[in-house]
Amino acid sequence: MKNLMPKRVMEYIIITFAVVLMDVGIYVFKFPNNFSFGGVSGMAVVFSHFIPMTSAQINLVINLILLVIGFIVLGRDFGVKTAYVTVVSSLLLNVFEKFFPMDRALTGNIMLELCFAIILPALAAALLFFENASGGGTDIVAMIIKKYSTMNISGALFAVDCVIVVVSFMVFDLTTGLCSVLGLMAKTLLIDKSIERMKLNKYFTIISSKPDEICEFIMNGLDRSATVYHGEGVYSHKDKKIILTVVDVRQAVLLQRFIDEVDPQAFLMVTKSSEVVGKGFMSYI
Repeated sequence: MKNLMPKRVMEYIIITFAVVLMDVGIYVFKFPNNFSFGGVSGMAVVFSHFIPMTSAQINLVINLILLVIGFIVLGRDFGVKTAYVTVVSSLLLNVFEKFFPMDRALTGNIMLELCFAIILPALAAALLFFENASGGGTDIVAMIIKKYSTMNISGALFAVDCVIVVVSFMVFDLTTGLCSVLGLMAKTLLIDKSIERMKLNKYFTIISSKPDEICEFIMNGLDRSATVYHGEGVYSHKDKKIILTVVDVRQAVLLQRFIDEVDPQAFLMVTKSSEVVGKGFMSYI
């Protein structure tokens, strides 16, 4: 239990940072320009033109409804994290409305603001998905689709958000609608690439004359495990020990440095992988 506490604290620090990124992108760049490229925030932008409520208030109401659905379908752990995100995000948006009112776009440069409206929430969404949470809203719908289909999270988000983009053409002018289409495509690509980068690990195949020292470093220096099997060199016909291990990107640098120090003649094959399932890595729930 004690070992889990630092990990849990770090998870919520990352989640909180992601919420701040998301809300800055939504409030400062998305709301003032009427960008509607998906998400509950996109729905809020559209509905605020027909309902006597602010975008932040509409955002909260829709999120709470979808949050209940997420609790039921996706489980308690997901629901607790997403409930935290929904509450903090909604409160932060209302704080922004009260203390930093924005009645017009920040810079007047629509393409510059579109870039930040895409990048900040997309990076936030990737961080949240990586921590098994979401920004609430249509992210919950996308994760439900992912759970019961073969679609990845970015594809599911794209399918859900397309509907909101179509509506933006009916409500706003052509420029805003086209910007929303561009934003949706860029956001989907950025989320997909960001998640892939965050999950990146490296798979090592190591042939060395000093396998014991390397295995010791992997276990005690990197807190990872490895598999050793025996092989034979085709040219020399000498027995060889082959080490297989998977480490994250930072550990990969440390492992390569160590091998270079203890056995400069070692033979390494390093492969990138964004899907490693098992103890110490990802798990499918």
